[in-house]
Amino acid sequence: MAVQEGMYMTFENKQSIYDAINKLRIQNDALILAHLYENLDIQNIADFCGDSFELAKRAKDSERKNIIFCGVKFMAESAKILNPDKHVFIPRKDAGCAMADMVTPEDVRKLKEAHPNACAVCYINSSAATKAECDMCVTSSNALDIISALPQKEIIFVPDKNLGAYIAEKLPEKIFYIHSGYCPVHKNISADALIAAKKNHPDALVLVHPECEKEVVELSDFAGSTSAIIKYAHSSSSKSFIIGTERAVCERLIQECPDKNFYLLSETLVCEDMKKTTLLDLYSTIQTLSDEVILDDEVMKRSKKCLEGMLKAGSVKK
Repeated sequence: MAVQEGMYMTFENKQSIYDAINKLRIQNDALILAHLYENLDIQNIADFCGDSFELAKRAKDSERKNIIFCGVKFMAESAKILNPDKHVFIPRKDAGCAMADMVTPEDVRKLKEAHPNACAVCYINSSAATKAECDMCVTSSNALDIISALPQKEIIFVPDKNLGAYIAEKLPEKIFYIHSGYCPVHKNISADALIAAKKNHPDALVLVHPECEKEVVELSDFAGSTSAIIKYAHSSSSKSFIIGTERAVCERLIQECPDKNFYLLSETLVCEDMKKTTLLDLYSTIQTLSDEVILDDEVMKRSKKCLEGMLKAGSVKK
């Protein structure tokens, strides 16, 4: 629920908003989940922060009856699909994903008609309706492990062309038919920008997301999911890192690792949809339990197959 700025007048400061949210969390039996691209104000009040895979698993494992999902629409849809008997709410229904909007159910149907022997795999960054047309769902955390284990030689991969190409290069024994979608934020990272950042910080390791263009990934020291980037930075003996993914990841690492240096690869690395949710939006949603995610029963039933397949497919590569 988008909240008017004037509502801040009802709270003395940020801590008073946190206190009110914490009280309502208990009162309304609510679990607050936040993606790692959310503002730190949101991450710091969440019960759990993670990437798309981790949040999907937490939603599935939760015993609380209400789930407040601070992220974008496809993530809240996935939580609802995995928890049909629970109530899932999203503080900002207008928080979407440009990549998810680049593929439609009709696109998947056409690819399946053209390649009837292929397994249709969707990146979790896709709508519930698109997932309903697919056989398996993956995230950047587990795509390589899951697709390598699939019995089919032919793979349809939607919607991210960069992640699809990254996986295809690592699995030459399989044949990939890759959709043309992309993440606008990661696509904006250029090889020239990476080289310039490395020149400014020659001792820093470059950590990027596989949604980046191929030449950027090839120039990096490590490519991995959002959570994998964070874990790598925590465990590495290196003291300086250039972060090639959404700004909030860099901000979180600065907060968690004060003894290390982190530099954002580009100031353009901001997902505006992830930044829409404010503390007041979260407060309003957990107070009123409004903006519930409602999906068509048939879409939920069909899309659940590929999401549960992902959760059952095995461990995430750490």
